[in-house]
Amino acid sequence: MEVKKLSISWQLLIVLVLILQILSALAFDPYRVLGVTRRASQADIKKAYKKLVRKWHPDKNKHPQAEDKFIEISKAYEILSHEEKRSEYDIYGQGRENQDHQKQQEHRFRQFPGSFYFEESFMHFPFGSEHQEPIDERHLLHFSYYVNKVVPDSFKRPYLIKITSDWCFTCVHIEPVWKEVVEELEGLGIGIGVVHAGYERRLARHLGAHSTPSIVGVINGKVSFFHSAVVSENLRQFVENLLPGNLVEKVTNKNYIQFLSGWQQENKPHVLLFDKMPVIPLPFKLTAFAHREGFLFGYVYVGSRGAEEMTGQYNVNVYVPTILIFKEYIHKPTDVIEAPHTKKEAIDDFISQNKYLLATRLTNQKLFQELCPVKRSHRQRKYCVILLIPEATKSSEAFEAFLSFAQANSQDTLRFMHVYSNRQPEFANAFLPDSETFRGKSAVSILERRNMGGRVVYKTLEDPWTGSENDKFILLSYLEQLRKDSTLLSSEAVLPDLIDELAPIFFIRWFVTAFSYISDWLEDLYYNNWREMIPLLSLAFSALFVLFGTFVIQAFCDSNYDRESKNPDKKKAQEKAERTVSSFTKENTSKTPRKGFVEVTELTDVTYTSNLVRLRPGHMNVVLILSNSTKTSLLQKFALEVYTFTGSSCLHFSFLSLDKHREWLEYLLEFAQDAAPIPNQYDKHFLERDYTGYVLALNGHKKYFCLFKPQRAVEEEEALGASDVDPSLPPGESRGQAGSLGSKPIKGKLSKLSLWMERLLEGSLQRFYIPSWPELD
Repeated sequence: MEVKKLSISWQLLIVLVLILQILSALAFDPYRVLGVTRRASQADIKKAYKKLVRKWHPDKNKHPQAEDKFIEISKAYEILSHEEKRSEYDIYGQGRENQDHQKQQEHRFRQFPGSFYFEESFMHFPFGSEHQEPIDERHLLHFSYYVNKVVPDSFKRPYLIKITSDWCFTCVHIEPVWKEVVEELEGLGIGIGVVHAGYERRLARHLGAHSTPSIVGVINGKVSFFHSAVVSENLRQFVENLLPGNLVEKVTNKNYIQFLSGWQQENKPHVLLFDKMPVIPLPFKLTAFAHREGFLFGYVYVGSRGAEEMTGQYNVNVYVPTILIFKEYIHKPTDVIEAPHTKKEAIDDFISQNKYLLATRLTNQKLFQELCPVKRSHRQRKYCVILLIPEATKSSEAFEAFLSFAQANSQDTLRFMHVYSNRQPEFANAFLPDSETFRGKSAVSILERRNMGGRVVYKTLEDPWTGSENDKFILLSYLEQLRKDSTLLSSEAVLPDLIDELAPIFFIRWFVTAFSYISDWLEDLYYNNWREMIPLLSLAFSALFVLFGTFVIQAFCDSNYDRESKNPDKKKAQEKAERTVSSFTKENTSKTPRKGFVEVTELTDVTYTSNLVRLRPGHMNVVLILSNSTKTSLLQKFALEVYTFTGSSCLHFSFLSLDKHREWLEYLLEFAQDAAPIPNQYDKHFLERDYTGYVLALNGHKKYFCLFKPQRAVEEEEALGASDVDPSLPPGESRGQAGSLGSKPIKGKLSKLSLWMERLLEGSLQRFYIPSWPELD
C-alpha cells in the first residue's frame, strides 16, 4: 500500500512538472511570435520579422495592443537572430537573463571542508555577462529600442547611458558610484540605459563609444560624452548641464509682475515654485524641460530680499515647497499645490491639468485641434466658443468681458478661445456673414468640429460682441439651449488651416542650427576627443588640399596656354598627329588595358578605409575571397580573368583572406538574402562552408555590393533544392544547367568571372545595399 501511494505521488509530481514546463513554454515562445518553425533559417526569420514590424509598428497601427505586440516581436527577433541566444533557448527553453539568475541561485554558495560557506563573488572576479549587476540587467538597451523609444523620449527627459563590456576592470571600479547615482537619478525621472558593447556593437558604434567604460547623455536626440572623473557629484552635474540653461527664470519682487504678464505674448500659463533653496532644484528643472512647450517656469527663493511681498500677496507657506499656476489673472493663482514629498508623477498630472489659458489665442492649426477635438461620440462632444477680435482692441472691455465669462462658465464640454481676425482673415471670414455689421468689430461663434478635413457646424451671434451684460445673457442662453438641442448649430462650413504665427523665420532657424554645430565642435576641441574629430579634420584638410591643388593646376594650365598660344602652328600639327594615332588604334586597342599587369592589393584594416570606405564616387573595388592554401592558384586565375578590364580607371582589384576576416564576409552576405542564404545553427557544415572563389564588387560611396559565386557553390545550392536563378550567372542560364558541369579544380571556380565582369560594367547585376560598412577588425 505504501509503495502504491509513493508511485501515485511520483506520478503527480511528474504531471505537475510537465504542466509547469507547458505553461512556461506558452508564456513566451519566439518561434510562435514570429510565426516560424524551429528549423527556419535566418533569412526566413528576417523576412517574418520585417513583415510583422510593418504590420504592428505603433506609428502605423493604432490598435491598443500594437506597442506591446511590437515589443514582443522585437524581443523574439533579438533571441532568434543571435545564434548563441537561439541555441540557449532551444536547449533551456528560456532566455539568457533567466539562465543567469538560475545559475546564480544554484551556485550562490560553495561548501568547503569545515562547514564554511563562501559567496561565489568572493572567490570569482565579477567579469562577463553572467555576473552583471541586477541594476544593469534592468536597463540593458538594444539598437531598435534605442531608436524607437529612447530617442523620442529624450525630448521629454534626459538619458544617462553607460557603455560596458566583458573583462573591463575599470567598469568594476566605477560600479558602486554608478549604482548610487542611478538609484538617485532614476527616482527623479531621468532615463537610465546600459549598453553591452560585446553584444550591441552596432549601438555602441552609433553612440560613438570607442572604449569602455564610457558614459554618455542623450537629450533631444543629441549625444554628449561625460569626460570628468566618475564620482557622484560630477555625474549629477553632468546631467544637470545637459538641460538648456533658460528653462527656469529667477523671479524676484522686482520682476514678477513682468514675468506673469508674459502670457499675452507667449500665450502660455506660468508656473512659479516657491522654495527655500538658493539654487533651482534639479527636479523642478526636469519638470520644466518636460512641459516647456506649454508653460513658462519661474523660481522664487523665499530667503531673498523682498520675497515677503510675493509670499504675503499669494499666501505662500515658506516652509514647504509650493507650486502656483497663473493664467490670465496675475493677482490670483488658478491652482496651488504644496509638494514637500509629492511624487514626480503627481506634479506632472497637476501641471498637465492646467495646460491651457482660460481663453487661449489660436496661433496654429495644431493648437486648434488640441483645444477643439473632433467629435467621436456623444460623450466626447466638445463645443468651442471663439471670440473673433481685432488685435488692436484686445485690451478693451470686450475681451475682458469674454474672459470673465469664460472663467465663470468653465466646463468640461466647453472650450473658450480667441483669434486675431486681422492675423487669420480666412479663418475669421468663414464665420462672419457677408455684411458690413462686423467690419472692425468683435464677434462670437459657437462651433463643433465634425471631421479632420475642417468641416464644422457653427452658430454666430447676430450682433457684434461688446461685452455688455446683454451680450453675456444671450451667449449663456445659447449655451443652455445647446445642452438640450444640438441642432442649434445650423450653419456649416469647411475651415481653412490656421497660419502658424509663432513659426521662426528661416534666418533664425539657420542661425540656431549653425550655433549648435559650432558649440559641439568647440566642445570636442576642448576635450581633445581626436577620434571623434578625425572626420571633421579630414574634411577640413581635404577642402584645403582641393583649393590649393586647384590654384596650382590653374597656374600650370595658364602657363601652358600662354606657351601654346605663341606657337599656333605647332599646336595644330600636334592635334593632327594625335587624331591620326587615335584613329589607327581605335579598333585594335579597344579592349587592351593601358598597363601590362594587374594590381591586386590585400584588403586589410590598414587599406580598408582608403580602398573601400572612402572610395571616390563612381569607383568600385573588385575583391576576391581566398584562403592561404588557395592564394597562389586563385590569384593567377583572377588576374587572367580581369586583365581585359584593367583599362578602366574606376575599377580597383583586391583580395581578402578568409582565414582572417571570415566574420566580416558572413556579416556582408546576410544582406544578399536569397542570393547568399544565411546558414542556420543546424547546418553541420556551417563552420566548414567554403567561400573561396567568391568575388564582391564593392561600391564604397553608395554602400552596395554585387556578388559572384563560383560554379561549385552553385552546384551545392542546386543539391540543397534551390530553385531561383543565381544573379551572378549570365541571362538565361539557370542553376540546374550550371550544376551539370561536375566537379572542377580550384581555378575552375572563376571560369564565369569574365562574363560576370561584363554584366558589372553594364550595370545589369543585382545590387545589395547595406546601412554602413562594418569594421574590418
